[in-house]
Amino acid sequence: MQQNLVSILIPFKNTEAYLPDCLESILKQTYTNWELLIVDDGSSDSSHNIVENYTKKDNRIKLFKNSGSGIIDALRLAFSESTGEFITRMDSDDLMLPNKLETLVGNLLKHGKQHVAVGLVNYFSDEGIKEGYKNYEIWLNQLTKMGTNYSEIYKECVIPSPCWMVYKSDLIACDAFNPNRYPEDYDLAFRFYKHHYKCIPCDVVLHDWRDYNTRTSRTHKHYAENHFIDLKLHYFLELDYNPNKTLIVWGAGNKGKTIAKKLIAKNIPFQWICDNPNKIGRDIYGNILQPFSYLETIKNPQSIITVANKTSQIEIKDYMDKLNMHPVEDYIFFC
Repeated sequence: MQQNLVSILIPFKNTEAYLPDCLESILKQTYTNWELLIVDDGSSDSSHNIVENYTKKDNRIKLFKNSGSGIIDALRLAFSESTGEFITRMDSDDLMLPNKLETLVGNLLKHGKQHVAVGLVNYFSDEGIKEGYKNYEIWLNQLTKMGTNYSEIYKECVIPSPCWMVYKSDLIACDAFNPNRYPEDYDLAFRFYKHHYKCIPCDVVLHDWRDYNTRTSRTHKHYAENHFIDLKLHYFLELDYNPNKTLIVWGAGNKGKTIAKKLIAKNIPFQWICDNPNKIGRDIYGNILQPFSYLETIKNPQSIITVANKTSQIEIKDYMDKLNMHPVEDYIFFC
């Protein structure tokens, strides 16, 4: 196993409080044949000096300055400097469990190319984990245990950004980090899905995922919810939309209206249903809203479901099962 070099890609910016622990967790890996390509994305604190000191201690750590701006440019630079057969990403504020690289490499060697090695994640925070992040962790880990990550890919990112590993040749084949499409981790998950790379089931926690108020995913505009809708709709129309079916939009809240407007702008016809009695029968954007029961009158439908309530989602799934409809092929949850 040790002959396979792993390239670890890390972009960082102003994470001086967390970098030492992150780097120490990499140095403590049971799998030792790795190189770290770590890119300073314009830090104004002492982060650069911290990493520079580590490069003097261990020549496997290679420090660069971002020639562009932002995470994607930093990842491109790190990737261009990588020489390993395997590629993985790490966040500068997180921690690897000691067996992380060993486990991911072992799974890739066992299953071969066109596979994605993933692991369970554990959120931690000095302030305590908020319910939304804890629910995301539970949901994500359930998918990873079964290797069924893609089954719910249109809900949220189904591959944890700092806990995956692939063959470098597979990352090149799916043209990772091109073009500038955010969120870059969610875009990468869709690229893996598009190229039919199978997720390898894993039931071991390999990554401690730090949460704090100034984390990039909480503060940067590229991670705002409206960008998620753009990304989901882009890949749905490219990969799973069936123009021979009647497209249905479920729900007339903000997300449903946003999707409706984008479909109209693309001249894609659709029917619109909801469960709000105050909206049923109304004309919104030129579409008359119908009750949910209207679905049974439509031959060969394909539904985009924007209903966020978890209980309602379970009821909708049960309803779809009764109609003998299947995920993705016949319906997709967009939330």
